[in-house]
Order: sequence, then C-alpha cells, then structure tokens
Amino acid sequence: MSEDGSTQSATTWPLPKFSFKVQWDSQEMSFQEVSGLDIEAQPIEYRAGNSKEFSVIKMPGLKKFSDVTMKKGMFKGDKAFWDWFGEIKMNTIKRKPVVITLQDEEGNAAVVWTLANAWPTKITGTDLKAQGNEVAIETIVIVHEGLTCEVK
Repeated sequence: MSEDGSTQSATTWPLPKFSFKVQWDSQEMSFQEVSGLDIEAQPIEYRAGNSKEFSVIKMPGLKKFSDVTMKKGMFKGDKAFWDWFGEIKMNTIKRKPVVITLQDEEGNAAVVWTLANAWPTKITGTDLKAQGNEVAIETIVIVHEGLTCEVK
C-alpha cells in the first residue's frame, strides 16, 4: 500500500545531506562541503590459453580509494590545515583517522564513513576578489589508506 501522507514514515524519506560533522582525531571541525567518499575495485582481466571462450573473464582486483576534498570557511587565527600540512617531512607525516558522520533530522548518526591513516596532500587557499562579497573558502585534499562505511 502506498503512503497517503497522513503519517510520517521513517523509511519513506531519504536522508538530507546538509547535516554532517567531521572529526579529526578528537577534534571536531566544521566544513561546508565534503566530497570524494568513493571506493572501487579495479577489475583484472584474464583469459586462459586453453579457454574455449574468445573473451576474457573479469575478477575483482585491488581496491582504490578516491581522495577526499573538504571545503570550509576561513577564520582569523585558524591554521589547523597548515599546521597538519607543515608536519610533512621526507616520507613521514602524522596520519589521523577522519570520521565523517551524516546525521538524521534529530542529529543522530545515520551513516558514518571512516578514513584510515589520512593525511593532507593539498591545500588551496581562497581566491581573492576586490569586488567580491563571498566568504573566504579554503580547501584541503586528504589521501587515506581505507574507507569504511557504517549505516546505523
């Protein structure tokens, strides 16, 4: 039976994407946008020499994770991105777990993505415009070694 709208069903409506939080180690940070929560299995193509089929078979290979891009407004005295990026030395960096939580209408965790061993690979400062009236936005690109997703 279809919903007639007389009662609100918890399973009918998809989650809104505007309520989320990001936690780095134990520090919670506010972001305007998070993108790149992707994972894929690279296909391996194989064909045995004595196969009767004239085509390859495809098997799942290594997993590949996308870089995660986060954007936030710039605040006076806030240099957390730059401090973390400044810790990069020859093949060493403090890797942090990053937890991204999508919240439901009541603010409870609905979906939780966890990035393992994350570290910054790129920071982009804001563009500057003499006639602009937008908020100054800075961007950080984070690489990681694993993405898990937990649906609550």
